[in-house]
Amino acid sequence: MNPLGNMAAPMIVTATTAVAVMLVIGACRSHRMTVYVTLIGLLSALLLVLVAWRLPDRPFAPLLILDHYALFYHGLFLLVALALTLLGYGYLQHHETQREEYYLLLLLATLGGMTLVASTHFASFFLGLEMLSISLYALIAFRAAPAPGVEAAIKYLVLAGLTSSFLLFGMALIYSQLGTMALADLAAPLSQPLTPVLLGGLLLIFVGIGFKLAVVPFHLWTPDVYEGAPAPVSAFIATVSKGAILALLLRYTAVLDLSADHSLGQVVAWGAILSMTVGNLLALKQPDLKRLLAYSSIAQMGYLLIAVLLTGRVGASVASFYLVTYFAATLAAFGVITALSNEREEPALLVEYQGLAWRRPWLAGLLTMALLSLAGLPLTAGFLGKFVLVTAGVGAHLWALVGVLIVNSTVSLYYYLRAASILYARTDEGAEASTVPGHSTPALAAAATAVALVALALIILWLGVYPSPLLAIIGEVATSFR
Repeated sequence: MNPLGNMAAPMIVTATTAVAVMLVIGACRSHRMTVYVTLIGLLSALLLVLVAWRLPDRPFAPLLILDHYALFYHGLFLLVALALTLLGYGYLQHHETQREEYYLLLLLATLGGMTLVASTHFASFFLGLEMLSISLYALIAFRAAPAPGVEAAIKYLVLAGLTSSFLLFGMALIYSQLGTMALADLAAPLSQPLTPVLLGGLLLIFVGIGFKLAVVPFHLWTPDVYEGAPAPVSAFIATVSKGAILALLLRYTAVLDLSADHSLGQVVAWGAILSMTVGNLLALKQPDLKRLLAYSSIAQMGYLLIAVLLTGRVGASVASFYLVTYFAATLAAFGVITALSNEREEPALLVEYQGLAWRRPWLAGLLTMALLSLAGLPLTAGFLGKFVLVTAGVGAHLWALVGVLIVNSTVSLYYYLRAASILYARTDEGAEASTVPGHSTPALAAAATAVALVALALIILWLGVYPSPLLAIIGEVATSFR
């Protein structure tokens, strides 16, 4: 295979795996066989990311660039898909309905995210976004029995359609003025003072991206979709879906002037302030764990918008490190919800987790670790993620945004610690809190879930005490970023 083929190999293998899974489903419905094919495909794609990492950056067709920045996110998304395949196997073992399509949709959604982060053209931007979104429509409603799943899928469908219309209209306005949709050709014109039409087109694109990131004021769909979707799907939305959009936003805003005194910079800054503040305030009294994580993700995206304002290599490196820490903690939290779910329901209310430490101590410990990491407490990955973000913000003299971040991080301690403390509260035998669903899981499915959760726990701890290897990798990513 030539070097260019090697760089594209992870995407090609992921697409081929999706086709293979589809053929396996058509030939014989076997849950275990489908999982094996998915795991082999994802592991092969990950191996090819490592092979491609040693090759020089180069464009792949007019629409994509396969550089170290794209490869880093390809590897990250494949790892998330691998974890959600293992968690999904245990989760779907308890469902009588057809289960194999979950893995096909997961692969297609992952491929959509991989396309987005390599996009250098509005056409590939839109194709990757639609591949990701259409797969999520079905994944959100995958458990058709509970009405909230169908309701959440319809809400996401309507809002995703609205998002696409904003994006397409914004792209059309930019194309009408510049006659091109390639990022390389947009850099020079967009670095000049913007005409009203160009500014309007960029703002429409920012609105569409705002919906996908669920930043304020485009956040209202988030808690309902997180609550209604299956737990592994909620984890995917919170990680790969948002991470792909943010990585693409960083690549596209690298050609813009997003300084605090620029109109677009002010839009992003106010989006960051509102998202941090509204997300944390709405989470304070939230009694539902999935909805609490939804509001938390709104605040986390607000923190990450500060990295967008940093722009260039600094913004790319800060955002990449922060996203890894956020992904690990979010996957761990949703992984615990997944492990405690059965064929009828998922534990939703915090009261259902009361006393979990006395019944399932290692799951309670992992959930505690995830919540503390999201809060940014020391010895967890989240602490270093926030430390790097604050340090970079101070270096860029973004004093107001850093101050808002610190205040909001302090506010968030209340609901993260409140949720964690519930896990260790003792309950009387037979109390309502003891109704966290229990079930008998086959040994192989239980082992798959345990492997995913243990790996996530180790990542959170490892990044909290020894982040140097990851920082070295991100240094290479930042070097290639353009």
